[in-house]
Amino acid sequence: MSDTKILQGILDGQRALKEELSAKIDKVDKKVDSVKEEVLENRKRIDKIGYNLAVLSDDAPTIEEFDNLGKRVSKLENQVVN
Repeated sequence: MSDTKILQGILDGQRALKEELSAKIDKVDKKVDSVKEEVLENRKRIDKIGYNLAVLSDDAPTIEEFDNLGKRVSKLENQVVN
């Protein structure tokens, strides 16, 4: 086989790989764009959910408060009974 044919075969192989990779990259770009569109469409909803979670975590009792909850309930029970 001549050197020209070998080089042409290598170039053809590289071209085929480049086209295949380019096609796959285009598919990934389209998927990223669709995810980006969905996030933008749902941004207000996502922000509301995040805000609600933040408020909920702020209102959640700490470990110390939770541990003292049994004592507080006992006190209230005693007050109601008396």
